[in-house]
Amino acid sequence: MEYKVVPFVASIGNKGTSNQAANQLEDLIQNHANQGWKYVRLESLITFVQPESGCFGFGARPGYTTSRQMIVFSK
Repeated sequence: MEYKVVPFVASIGNKGTSNQAANQLEDLIQNHANQGWKYVRLESLITFVQPESGCFGFGARPGYTTSRQMIVFSK
């Protein structure tokens, strides 16, 4: 079995609705289905972004944890 993992970030405006996000997800799943991929699940992946020291300490940024949504497909 072959797997494919694709990042998913819904993009909606200030007055966007959850329906817009759902439609984007549906479109992505449908596009991959048309290519022969079967939707498996939506996974949340938690990652740690390393801190940046900046130049001579200026512009330094601390590290932080973030969450990414990944869609898993199989063939």
